[in-house]
Amino acid sequence: MRKLFFTICFAIFYQSGISQENLEYQKPSATILTLADYERAPSVSMDTKKEYMLLTYRNTYKTLEDLSQEEMRLGGLRINPITNISSSITYSNNLKIRKIKDKTETQVSGLPQNARIAYLNWSPDETKIAFTNTTSTGVELWVIDVQSASAKKLTEGILNANTGSPINWYANSNSILVRQLAKNRKNLIDSKKELPKGPTVSTSDGKVSQNRTYQDLLKSPTDEANFENLVTSEYYTINLDGSSKLFKNADLYISESFSPDGSLLLVNTLKRPFSYIVPLSRFPITTEVFDSNGNLVKVINESPLTEIMPKGFMAVKKGKRNISWRNDEPTTLSYVEALDEGDPANKVDFRDELFVWKAPFNSNPISLLKTPQRFGGIIWGNNTTAIAYDNWYDTRNTKTYLFNPSNQAETPKVISDRNQQDIYSDPGNFETKKNQFGRNVLAIENNNLYLIGDGFTKEGQFPFVDEFNLGSLKTKRLYQSNYKDKKEDILSIEDFKKGDVLVLIQSKTEFPNYYFRNIKSKDKTTPITGFKNPFESIKNVYKEVIKYKRKDGVELTGTLYLPAGYDRIAKKEKLPLLIWAYPEEFKDKNSAGQNNKNPNEFTFPNYGSFIYWVTKGYAVLDDASFPIIGEGTTEPNDTFITQLVANGEAAINAVDQLGYINPKKVAVGGHSYGAFMTANLLTHSNLFACGIARSGAYNRTLTPFGFQSEQRNYWEAQKVYNEMSPFMNAEKMKTPLLLVHGDADNNPGTFTLQTERYFQALKGLGAPVRMVLLPKESHGYAAKENIFHLLWEQDQFLEKYLKN
Repeated sequence: MRKLFFTICFAIFYQSGISQENLEYQKPSATILTLADYERAPSVSMDTKKEYMLLTYRNTYKTLEDLSQEEMRLGGLRINPITNISSSITYSNNLKIRKIKDKTETQVSGLPQNARIAYLNWSPDETKIAFTNTTSTGVELWVIDVQSASAKKLTEGILNANTGSPINWYANSNSILVRQLAKNRKNLIDSKKELPKGPTVSTSDGKVSQNRTYQDLLKSPTDEANFENLVTSEYYTINLDGSSKLFKNADLYISESFSPDGSLLLVNTLKRPFSYIVPLSRFPITTEVFDSNGNLVKVINESPLTEIMPKGFMAVKKGKRNISWRNDEPTTLSYVEALDEGDPANKVDFRDELFVWKAPFNSNPISLLKTPQRFGGIIWGNNTTAIAYDNWYDTRNTKTYLFNPSNQAETPKVISDRNQQDIYSDPGNFETKKNQFGRNVLAIENNNLYLIGDGFTKEGQFPFVDEFNLGSLKTKRLYQSNYKDKKEDILSIEDFKKGDVLVLIQSKTEFPNYYFRNIKSKDKTTPITGFKNPFESIKNVYKEVIKYKRKDGVELTGTLYLPAGYDRIAKKEKLPLLIWAYPEEFKDKNSAGQNNKNPNEFTFPNYGSFIYWVTKGYAVLDDASFPIIGEGTTEPNDTFITQLVANGEAAINAVDQLGYINPKKVAVGGHSYGAFMTANLLTHSNLFACGIARSGAYNRTLTPFGFQSEQRNYWEAQKVYNEMSPFMNAEKMKTPLLLVHGDADNNPGTFTLQTERYFQALKGLGAPVRMVLLPKESHGYAAKENIFHLLWEQDQFLEKYLKN
């Protein structure tokens, strides 16, 4: 009880400094806070032999202290310059190991005190697990012996994790390649104390350069120097006895990967010049291959600074891209080049070309495949079998190709050609298995491939396993889940001959747990985990997926929650309704109307949803469908407001017709684009009594080169941008609105300034509005103190403007 009492007191104290209006508010709901303060179940990873499983534990939330660490925002990164790891990373604090066939979990011994564990990485032979531990001064390398469940430290806090995971296992599983801080590293420059050496100058040479709004960019020569200092690393080989040897001298290394046979290393290195208008992903990058002694084998690619990109979502860089090792061969690279110069506006027969290049890269690369749409990925199988994908955003079309990598004269076979938003026609994903190199390749058994599908249909969700014959190109259904009161996710096929598959099974009240299922004996399941329901207090809440139609005939869905014990027969009490949603763009009505919700999914309240309030007497329509459709040459946003209001009206009418609610007491809420939706609904309709908008963008002139799925820039579609901007229509907004934003938002387009300026506009025009800025929070919220205060704010707002 002491823990809950402290939380309540903290929330009252924390909000008291915002405005005098807080004097009207009462204590926050103990019910909501108790639900929010749940114990998180561990995450699970297994070796591919399915002999051992690793259970990873972490706190449910971070704290404000966690978010208040030192931070530098440079080149699109957020870095702790003292520890040299991302300032936003989420740590685990405990590890346990269990034999899958046993039920006893073994605590990993020797873990660091006050562990902050990240970047867990199984060795190729799956007998060891490397991980990093972050101390107050740096990032250490640790390793676990799986069989003995014991951990030991291999290095002090000298690793450089500023650009991601700094560890890669050698193929022998006895050594680890790490990125370490440079020995001669300079001190960082304190920009607050350093005198500027001159102005910051940016120029335009007259070429069109349309970029989305990015955050955390470089802004000065001082930023450049600090960025270079923080990214610079040396490569070292660390042996399991802790001994080390320099592999490569210092440079701006950002990623690396060993060839499948472990003899070569592919390295990506940043180069100057840096940019002030795009993040590091578009800085110059040199891609090279080195041998096991660190000697240069070949410069594979030199990508220039890319500040200017063609317009459109399918625009790509010129030159080699998607450079990676071919998983089914020991030392072969694959890459893609655009045949349309990366510009989707260019009319060509083929957009992309796939090449392979065998080590030692003395001969010319070999062209394997040309795709009429933008290359979307590849799954290697063997010398004669591979699967490739392409897609095109404007049409939402995606194709799947079966082709022979050893015979370029053999025409690729299109085995799937569909609208990628049409989930009912989704054939599933091809199953893979590890080959002799420990790499995932197509699982080929007796001339068959295997597909695992989500199984969405008009009647509900029924996941499946299909056998795909490489000769006939036809599929045969091996298994389809037929649960009516549970949800089953098929994760992988473990034994093709026996028919064993790994599944995750859950229900409304049963927490998701892992099982082995034998699809040849369809009722036989063997439990692997036994996680308990952490939300027993809401297990009797009523839940169903409701289907309804918009006035233009588009079919919609939403997950409806009613309080436990509510009399759905008499319906004497008319409940207030909360709607939570997020708009989604579609190119056809059929796809927009498909149902991707499963009523048997475990009811998991989190700070981002309204589900908590079902315990306080509200009806909740969660994840309500809000499609925005633009068929043919019509863009979805041309009728954004009209469709948005129609979606809201349909949702209210659907629940009202069931007899559960008072249609005059409905609130709407959303996060990010859902916040943008909320502000527009309150501005352009009288459907709602109030709204909650979190971390949104409200002035589209501040995102002038596109947003969400809008590809036109502001000057091409001024009317659309202005009509869609709640800020431009602030004088129309008279409905109570709660605006929430993290004061350190890192998401492109949703700068905290968006909420601050919108609040000022609404307040100046006399609208009933309240703004809450959560300290240190990014686009998603993480600190327990902030999340509990957010729940309190929302609770009091709804009590004041909706329930009472």
